[in-house]
Amino acid sequence: MPTDTQTAHADNLSDATKRFLLAAKHAEINVLEQLSSNCRIVIAVKNVVHALQKERGASNIYLASKGTRFVEQRDTHIAHAKDAESILRSQLKSLFLTQDRVNANPRLLSSITLALQGIDYLPVLREKVSGLSLSALESTRAYCRLVAGLLTVIFEAADIASDPTITRTLVALFNFMQGKEYAGQERAWGAIGFAETHFDKRLCEKLCTLQQAQLHHFSVFQEFAAAKQTALLDKLNDSPAAHDINQLRKMIAQLADGSPIAPEISEVWFDVATRRIDAMQEIENTLTEGLINEARHKVTNAQNEMKNHQRLISSFSDEYVPEGSPLTLLFDPSMPGLVEDHDAHPHPTLDGQTETLSAHRSFYDLLRGQAQYIEDMTRELEEAKRAITEHKLIDRAKLILMQQFKISEHEAYRRLQKQAMNENTTLPSIANKVVEIAQKAASPRKG
Repeated sequence: MPTDTQTAHADNLSDATKRFLLAAKHAEINVLEQLSSNCRIVIAVKNVVHALQKERGASNIYLASKGTRFVEQRDTHIAHAKDAESILRSQLKSLFLTQDRVNANPRLLSSITLALQGIDYLPVLREKVSGLSLSALESTRAYCRLVAGLLTVIFEAADIASDPTITRTLVALFNFMQGKEYAGQERAWGAIGFAETHFDKRLCEKLCTLQQAQLHHFSVFQEFAAAKQTALLDKLNDSPAAHDINQLRKMIAQLADGSPIAPEISEVWFDVATRRIDAMQEIENTLTEGLINEARHKVTNAQNEMKNHQRLISSFSDEYVPEGSPLTLLFDPSMPGLVEDHDAHPHPTLDGQTETLSAHRSFYDLLRGQAQYIEDMTRELEEAKRAITEHKLIDRAKLILMQQFKISEHEAYRRLQKQAMNENTTLPSIANKVVEIAQKAASPRKG
């Protein structure tokens, strides 16, 4: 017969403690399900971005040629972009606007709102392009702002993700898409130069900056992506499309003196750049396919663990603890407690009574296992988000330079790049120096 003390110990395993353990697992499942939903949004955003990148390039040639070239191609790309936009809106509505209460991160929702506001005014932009009331440069800037807003949605999804594996994939995806966007901007600027039949030194410098930016983001992608995806990028870099784009880059560099060039080459440039970017989309598709599969796998695993927890806790109810101290937070020497308690054993040997499979022993193991799982996830998550922190740092450094020297974002980024090359260090390292110097200058002087 169990003693009154043993009965009290068994009672202590009931009610609030058990319910909180299950509540923690429920919360984990809810977070993973929300993360899975965010991944579906990421895929829809990715498809809109790809369609807009093609529309932007076609619009550039259309405008630069005064409406004589790429008329049908532009109409086709607009139709594809509208289809992708419709799917995105439908998914956003079903995930976030079908309930009275929205269970989502406010930063993510804010970035979605800003991007949607830009999409709302796409018809106005398209009408201006059709009427030739914008320059190719003005059109490019408008499309780039919209794409940047959409990429922010993916960045926020990566920043708020709470699973290290999914976060790493999102970081890889964001950097790959950012690199692909710079490839798209290179296509746009190149199309403008070819369509206007000449390049100059400033335009060539812009193209060089965009090429360096691609290398930076693809480097981060390779650090965080799986071997399967990095192998695909290596294959692309050795492809005929990559070879052809490099040949055209060399030709453009030789035209920096403003020498005239036949406008028909704009279509060759657009075709070659598009083949390369389309190949990049295949890598994006591989990334997002893995993202969805991983999210589903995580949710399924968490749901199975919940069922296992419920089964184990139910089985604990019929057990009681033998005489002696139960294994608990209070009697676990491995837990932090008295400072500099040298008598505590780093790896305690439990006596025979607490080594037996009892309700307290099993339940405490369950608790410690859950706590260790969260701790491990947090540590891995911090490492996965390092690239996100560095991206924020670079953005902050660019803003400081833009405000201090009254220069454009492109020029600020170029300065960071040049300084990193001069000092033979990384872009984040230079950005950190800029931010530190600005902070010291802003701090009140002592004395």
